[in-house]
Amino acid sequence: MLVLIALGSLAALVWIRYGLLPLRPLNSRLAGPDPLLERTLKAAVAGEWKPAAQLLTDAGKDWDRRDYYVQHLSRSAAWDGAAWLDTWDTARPQDPDVALIRACTQVELAWKARGARRASATSEAQFEAFHQALGDARYDLAHAADLNPEDPTPHSKEIWVALGLGYSPDMTRALWDRVTERAPHLMAAHHGMLQYRSRKWRGSHTEAREFAARAAQDAPPGSLLTVLPLAAWYEEFACFAEERLHPEVFRTPHLIALVDAAIEDAEAADGHPELPWMRHVLGYFLYRQGRYRAAVAQFRHVDGYIGAALPWRYSAFPKLHYRLVRTRTMWGALLRRR
Repeated sequence: MLVLIALGSLAALVWIRYGLLPLRPLNSRLAGPDPLLERTLKAAVAGEWKPAAQLLTDAGKDWDRRDYYVQHLSRSAAWDGAAWLDTWDTARPQDPDVALIRACTQVELAWKARGARRASATSEAQFEAFHQALGDARYDLAHAADLNPEDPTPHSKEIWVALGLGYSPDMTRALWDRVTERAPHLMAAHHGMLQYRSRKWRGSHTEAREFAARAAQDAPPGSLLTVLPLAAWYEEFACFAEERLHPEVFRTPHLIALVDAAIEDAEAADGHPELPWMRHVLGYFLYRQGRYRAAVAQFRHVDGYIGAALPWRYSAFPKLHYRLVRTRTMWGALLRRR
């Protein structure tokens, strides 16, 4: 009995040493801590709209932050109820911010109607509801764009409409031009277009890989776009198949260089709202490369949150997957001292 207690105490000390908690509840909405956004989302669920309005006002023309806030507010409206949004709309008709969140909520509702399963497991009724909702969302996004012409967010969110409805190449290029004219390095838009270019949607592995490489090459430090080649690589080689891959696949000089470039980018991105999402990606790849201490340093920033971060969102049991990788990372850092 004393031996078990001693081992348990040792394990607890190891967890504390690395700043991680083994049984900490995991937030599946956010990728990392954001107290202001969390308070705002709680207020919205309680029916209060003014904190959300103030959040977007304070974001101003920080387009990455605005896109990030709109994403989470619209997701909350779609999944937790939109009474607060209706009250806001009544209080401030023709407010560009409420029009934008309402349009993005329609996008969220469309994908909610479709479900997360593959096309072969999705019913005709689901597809019909999905396409109808996306058509409505397209109209609503155009209205939001008219109310605030310099805002890239309506055009960024329309990428998910293009992905679902299958825009023609010319329509997609025109949409992308509207985004990049307003915000050439908008992280959320690039992530959406990477999905559009992927083989599982409207492109191919080659298209996705080339798009990610171009975006990373042209991006300024701190934009986080260097994470896109890692996301494209994972989608092509490891998605739903990572446990069947030989560990050395993750340790090629090319992939190590991609991870190192992304780490430098992350170090220059303090305060970027999408940085926690990137830390999950980095933590995972560093773990796979046997660079355990560097991986722990990434996980320490986001522990307690998994959001829709890669790779957990592709797992049948995302919370369990995260905990497994985090635990292996911690013990690797302790035992191998790397």
